Amino acid sequence: MEKIEINGNVWIKFKGDEGQDVYVAELMIDSEKVLGKFADPESYDIVIDSDTDFYLPSNDMFDKDSLTEDRVAFKFRKNVFTSEEQSGAFEGLFGAAQESHNRGLAAGPRNFSDHSRDWVTPFQKEVIRYYETRNAYDIVSDKVEVLRKEYENSIQENRGGVWLRSKIEDEFGSLETFFETFIERISEMSLDDAKKYAKEFKEEFISDTTYANSIWSGIAGFYGRYPRIPYGRPTSYTDHHRETFEKCYPFARKLDAEFKRMMPERWARQNEYVKQVDNRFIIGEDTTFTTITVNTTTTTRNARMAFHRDAGSLNNGFSNLTVITKEGKNWQGGYLVAPEVRVAINVRPGDLLLVDNMRVIHGNTPIEPPETCEKDFLRMSLVFYFREDMLKLGSWEYEITRREYVDSRRLNPSHPLWRKHWNGVSPNMWYEKEWYDYLSSKLGEEVLKKYHPESVETKSSGLESFFGV
Repeated sequence: MEKIEINGNVWIKFKGDEGQDVYVAELMIDSEKVLGKFADPESYDIVIDSDTDFYLPSNDMFDKDSLTEDRVAFKFRKNVFTSEEQSGAFEGLFGAAQESHNRGLAAGPRNFSDHSRDWVTPFQKEVIRYYETRNAYDIVSDKVEVLRKEYENSIQENRGGVWLRSKIEDEFGSLETFFETFIERISEMSLDDAKKYAKEFKEEFISDTTYANSIWSGIAGFYGRYPRIPYGRPTSYTDHHRETFEKCYPFARKLDAEFKRMMPERWARQNEYVKQVDNRFIIGEDTTFTTITVNTTTTTRNARMAFHRDAGSLNNGFSNLTVITKEGKNWQGGYLVAPEVRVAINVRPGDLLLVDNMRVIHGNTPIEPPETCEKDFLRMSLVFYFREDMLKLGSWEYEITRREYVDSRRLNPSHPLWRKHWNGVSPNMWYEKEWYDYLSSKLGEEVLKKYHPESVETKSSGLESFFGV
């Protein structure tokens, strides 16, 4: 048993039963403040590049018997998947990743040089606010230059406004110089005129919608209900490319078998939940996964993740991460970093990482072309997991009927609630006679009673009232 100490951080290290390195962290560092920020070399002390089990600290970190699966931060194994298995996963899942602006903290702070968006910088935002709120007692004559210096090295928020490019170009001609022109104009105005102009300028040239960084990320497999989409369903990619998607099944089954072998207790817990779900919502109908997150990074696609915790996975289960590429294309960087335990993991094509991503903060270092200076590189990461909200679903047929019911309302101009662009959803719609009658006509009274026993009570109550009982 070896004690490792780096920069005041301590880990215990020894060899496991399979010859893997086993690390036990002495403590977890409070890293909440890094959420939403990108990982860099200052975020970790140890790089994991071989078979490793890593455990979180406990009161007795030296007792090997206390190293239970509930203390596992991650288990990492090299070269688990064959080239053929990786190829199937690539073909089946590459198309699932699309440009997304909805990854929240994982998207990281916005980059001024992101060519897909013309961001409103903190400096620009504060200059506009200054002129909107300036009063006669403001005696700072060079306030704009004070703000320019203050925000010179500022970091963007994770979400923010963007300039309306076409309107800017129509009015000012150049995106590069328009804001300095605005400053020149407004600085020569009276107090009242400047306030009015600042307000009009903001309303005219800044989008009402806020955005986050774009990330090439997507979801394959199956999803639970959502307020606006109140039925279980295949993801859009899976629904429209089912035959292609199924090419990933051999990969998924191999991954599931390794999950079961390496973490039998957590696999068994997850499998108990799987048994509660119609197997047509399960990937391959015989694994313990419902959903796959697909992230791709190339010269034109960004999928670098800032520090975050995942949401939606089953707490009693575990997430399974791997990376693949195509035709041997390479990259450098892309370490998965866990700052709370000061560790980075170098996951390469064919490797498998079982990670507690609901509990452990994680993010990626930059993903860049290899040292050979090749411009053509590709990294695709896959995260297989069980979505906890799938436990709320009924049978496949029941969820399809919910979907058909929503569509029947949405497409019916004669419906009392219909309006242009209506999505067919309304409050309490699943507890109304209209739905009960529709479900009964499609799947029968027994299904109605199974999923909506209250409908029977409603009918009984109505009859009793009619007969005066």
